Amino acid sequence: MSSLWAVVPAAGSGRRMASEVPKQYLPVAGEALLEHTLRALLACPDVRGLVVALDPSDRRADTLTSLADPRVMRTTGGAERADSVLAGLNALAEIAPGNDWVLVHDAARPCLPVADLKRLIDTAKGHEGGAILAQPCSDTIKQVDEQGRVITTLDRSTLWRAQTPQMFPLHALRDALAAAIEEGAHITDEASAMERAGYSVAVVEGPACNIKVTVPADLSIAEAYLTAQKAAPSVVTGKIES
Repeated sequence: MSSLWAVVPAAGSGRRMASEVPKQYLPVAGEALLEHTLRALLACPDVRGLVVALDPSDRRADTLTSLADPRVMRTTGGAERADSVLAGLNALAEIAPGNDWVLVHDAARPCLPVADLKRLIDTAKGHEGGAILAQPCSDTIKQVDEQGRVITTLDRSTLWRAQTPQMFPLHALRDALAAAIEEGAHITDEASAMERAGYSVAVVEGPACNIKVTVPADLSIAEAYLTAQKAAPSVVTGKIES
């Protein structure tokens, strides 16, 4: 029977947060953002083990409780997110057989409900090319030119905003990502590497609470979700009403 692993790239500096502390270590609901993220993955019984890709000079990681979990391994991350993910995949490839699967999850998505993770896992295992969490676009989407002028309005019924985790056959993703990096392709998520390699990737609708903390204002939103999830973990997956 195949096993499921996870990779969390956490070697970045989070430049858009305008903070001296890398965003994965900023406090949210009483703990580092990365602590919440790792805990969400480790709460899923399907996950056999997890690799966190870290900056080699990172000493803040030693303060995280989840990194002391025997299921968690560390590896050295790279200059870009794709490099860190590949480093994690390479570490897993040494111990994982050819039919194993992997989840890749952003370090800055701390509010992932286990129920939504389970839905992704159940769906992905039925698709050779894997699956991702994503949300359908609800806003009107404009395409603009370099001068900031509207070119056209896109059909939002076909547009989805990709989230993580994204789940794929481990060795297929490793090969696809390595080839994309080698050829200098612009890879913003793992699905784009798999698409480029010719795989068909399924979409599973993800929850609104699974936000990526990118700018300072996102911290308060994440804290609200985490606080609400702690109070009612099986209920909070959607939007918080103002």
